Amino acid sequence: MGKKARIRPISICLLRRGDEILVHESYDSVKERGFARPLGGGIDFGETSAAAAIREIKEELGADIAEVELLGVVENIFVYEGEPGHEIVFVYDGRFVDESLYGQESLDVVEGKRQFKAVWRSPADLRHGPHRLVPEQLWDFL
Repeated sequence: MGKKARIRPISICLLRRGDEILVHESYDSVKERGFARPLGGGIDFGETSAAAAIREIKEELGADIAEVELLGVVENIFVYEGEPGHEIVFVYDGRFVDESLYGQESLDVVEGKRQFKAVWRSPADLRHGPHRLVPEQLWDFL
C-alpha cells in the first residue's frame, strides 16, 4: 500500500533583497516545467509555525533569521511529479541576522542528504522566467 494522503503543515520564509526573494528552483518532469519556492519546510508536532520557519532556515542554510512576522496562511493543493499534494502554508517575512548573506548571488542549501542552491529572483523572473513562483497565492504577499 502506498503513502497515506495527508495535509502537510509547512512554514516558509520570504527573505528579501530589495524586490528579490530567495528561492529554491526545481523541475517537475511530468509537467515539464520549472518552479521556484521560498525556503522552509514541515512543522513538527508541538512546534509553532514561527519556530518551524526559524528552524528550517537554520537547518537548510546554517543561518539565523530575525524579525520573523506572519504575513498569512494559504492552502496549497497541487500535483508534483504526477502525485497529488495538499499543504497548509504559513508564510513568514524575515531577515538574515548575518547581513553578508545578502551580498551572495546564491546560497548553499542542505536538506538531509540533498544539496542544492538557493538564488535571489525578481518578481519579473518569477512571473515570466522558466521557474514560476509557487504556491501562486504568494503573489498576494509580494
